[in-house]
Amino acid sequence: MLTDAAYLALRLEGPMQSWGFDSQFNRRNTGLMPTKSAIAGMCCAALGYDRGSVKERSFLTQFGNFRMTAIMLTREVEIWNQKDKKKLEVRRLTDYHTVGGGFDPDNSIEKPHIPVKAADGEPKARNKQTVLTHRQYLTDTSFGIVLAGDKSEIKTVAEALQNPIWGLWLGRKNCIPTAPVFAGIYPTEQEALKTLTCGKPGKYRYEREVTEFASGTDTISDQAVSFEIANRTFTPRRIERNWLTL
Repeated sequence: MLTDAAYLALRLEGPMQSWGFDSQFNRRNTGLMPTKSAIAGMCCAALGYDRGSVKERSFLTQFGNFRMTAIMLTREVEIWNQKDKKKLEVRRLTDYHTVGGGFDPDNSIEKPHIPVKAADGEPKARNKQTVLTHRQYLTDTSFGIVLAGDKSEIKTVAEALQNPIWGLWLGRKNCIPTAPVFAGIYPTEQEALKTLTCGKPGKYRYEREVTEFASGTDTISDQAVSFEIANRTFTPRRIERNWLTL
């Protein structure tokens, strides 16, 4: 039990989400639940911390002390011309991409259309060989996240999420939230979950971080230590997967 703790509730709503898991090279897969590293990245964006900066590393160390619970929420749509509602099934969608083979920096007409490097403002070099990639997304999904941690630290993150310095997205930049991410700060996890589920009783699939190895059912490497491009580092996190009755 955490002392002097607060519970930050986040609502992740959007037509598409992608939570990088077991991604290698040109195949970018998604897990069925949000990863802690993705939520940490979202918070870093809200706070405006540069990738690989001292501030980012310090925050990620602090974020590692937060305990995260993720629950899958049911999405429903009204059936046209009927009173019934239909529950949407969670689906994985694979999107076919091509990367590279773009504009030529030596061509004066094409050069103005080439994205520039953030470091020096110079046009990016042309990748002459087009690379094929496959990227997975989740559709018709909705998640609730509860972060448990020190009150002052939780408050800092909450304020940033309400007025983010950089944009927030659900795993990838093209996955834009359709509802405010911040859903409140609560004195208990139960109250936070009640808000996220709109008080609807039922069974919810959940993934909860545990402090003792024997209490968990799986170990995943999604505890971010650094997002620096040349030195992305993650450590293992012990979790429990089960059904939660509210």
